[in-house]
Amino acid sequence: QVQLVESGGGLVQPGGSLKLSCRASGFTLNDYAIAWFRQAPGKEREGVSCISKRADSANLAISGKGRFAISTDFGKRTMYLEMNSLEPEDTAVYYCAAGTFTMPCRIATHRDYASWGQGTQVTVSA
Repeated sequence: QVQLVESGGGLVQPGGSLKLSCRASGFTLNDYAIAWFRQAPGKEREGVSCISKRADSANLAISGKGRFAISTDFGKRTMYLEMNSLEPEDTAVYYCAAGTFTMPCRIATHRDYASWGQGTQVTVSA
């Protein structure tokens, strides 16, 4: 039973930081490409950061202009998204995702990920 559950969202002031968590169960996390996406009202789901499943994979930031960083703790079966210098435009529902594809995750889209969490709300406001 594959499950991904996000946590750590909330209300933060502009310029502040948050660290989101995604707890995985039902599969071996290090055998999957992992990613964080976000979706704001009226906008398409947008990739934030990802790590490819290959042994030579790298932490690839595909949005956030260097302010976000993805990481993993395989022992805790958890992936993280560290967010710094947050702006009101970062307000969205943030989702974690996992996929079995072998292509570099930087060229994957949300449709390539088979497993998804239900999202955690991040609101950046003064």
